Amino acid sequence: MKLPVVAVVGRPNVGKSTFFNRVLGERIAIVEDRPGVTRDRNYARAEWNGREFYLVDTGGMVENSDEPMDRLIRAQVLTAIGEADVLVLLVDGKSGPHPLDYAVAEHLRKTQKPAVLLVNKMDNLGADTAVAHHDFWDLGLGEPQPVSSLSGKGSGDVLDQIVWALPEGTEEEEEALRVAVIGRPNVGKSSFVNRLLGEERLVVSDVAGTTRDAIDTPMKYKGRTLMFVDTAGLRRQSKIDAGVEFYSSIRTERAIDRADVCVLMIDATEPIAVQDLKIAEKAWDSGKGLIIVANKWDLVEKETMTSRRYEEEIQKRVPYLNWVPILFTSVKTGQRVNGALELIMKVQEQRQRRVSTHEVNDVLRALVGRTKPPSFAGHSVKFLYGTQVATEPPTFVLWVSIPEGVTESYGRYLMNGFRAAWGFTGAPLVIRYRRREDTEARRPRQGKPHAPTAEEDDDAVQVQYVRGDGPDEFDGEDFDGEEFEDFEDEDFDEAEDEK
Repeated sequence: MKLPVVAVVGRPNVGKSTFFNRVLGERIAIVEDRPGVTRDRNYARAEWNGREFYLVDTGGMVENSDEPMDRLIRAQVLTAIGEADVLVLLVDGKSGPHPLDYAVAEHLRKTQKPAVLLVNKMDNLGADTAVAHHDFWDLGLGEPQPVSSLSGKGSGDVLDQIVWALPEGTEEEEEALRVAVIGRPNVGKSSFVNRLLGEERLVVSDVAGTTRDAIDTPMKYKGRTLMFVDTAGLRRQSKIDAGVEFYSSIRTERAIDRADVCVLMIDATEPIAVQDLKIAEKAWDSGKGLIIVANKWDLVEKETMTSRRYEEEIQKRVPYLNWVPILFTSVKTGQRVNGALELIMKVQEQRQRRVSTHEVNDVLRALVGRTKPPSFAGHSVKFLYGTQVATEPPTFVLWVSIPEGVTESYGRYLMNGFRAAWGFTGAPLVIRYRRREDTEARRPRQGKPHAPTAEEDDDAVQVQYVRGDGPDEFDGEDFDGEEFEDFEDEDFDEAEDEK
């Protein structure tokens, strides 16, 4: 069973996002002392007294407004009310009851769902003069509960009330696969998520910058929970304004760090921009899976091999994108949008793929036998053996006689060879080189590959090659297992015995 949902609603600027952050213990929602900062529904997993639930932050609800953004936000709030198991109405204890408070309270009463009335900004809670919350009995939602979201006063008591109202019989959910939808402003990120979900979950407008928070939105696909994170568009640093937009960019970068797979949305009606490549690099260098979705494909005039030429143009700009899948879609028409779900699952599977030590050494043996590493300062560079030590991203350690003697071009050659053998589509690879003496000083435990310790990491030469333009690129052939002339056979046998 899914976790219960608690929606926090109210008029603008009463402190809903501050309360949201207080419950979660971290600043997930952007907070600024002016109305209208929050626009979408922001989901986050919370826990209190052993009960887990989803907490939903919503935008400020305004009735009878002619502003298009107010109408869009109102629709989002009403949807959140409809989805929630428990409703929390937050009001402002400093300014007293407001006509909009009564309007929102009426919506909540009609649902006949459990509701908790919280009177926020009661910073003098505990003093004899802290009686302003009694003015809100007229809202008809039961006893007003005083709280100060800013200082945390009273938050434990109100959480007890919320948890008490939760429905019984919920079970713990599996860990979700986190997918960050990233890109420049106004390329269709929110529309893409809405199309996948089959509903208007996120506010969509032609105005660039509509999305501000990094919005978490769960969905189920083939029995797996996917948590889509719609992010604010990332612009060039020189164009980012102070305040809300600055914090939006920080939230977006943090969303990338927390993601498993990143979906980079680009505008297919124009060549890929430098900013697109910088955003892709952020995700790739963070070790995240990466998929490129070229949106607005319905607006492109097509000829023979149009999509292939577009792919080649992208891959020519940044060769590591040869290993990143590209999906051509139209969010407006729905063309191939659902294909992104299957790609996300496949890329995550590639990130989690583990190759046996025997396979690693077979491929390494064939690669070195085909093209010897260049010598370093008159000495031969000899590879002893290798093993995969981690996943997400796939990480390999190769023991070498002279780690600093492995040139960048030869590293790319090894990277291309590993990819030709195992794919790892959409996943960055990490190669670390260790000095040959490390295996003699620190013998691995019998039956287990030697994984690097924290102390050894300081001495390792860590390289993550992301370009595919090395010399003599490996074509996946010649896996005949012949001995390399550059190896001393007894050294390789000794390494095999150590494993």
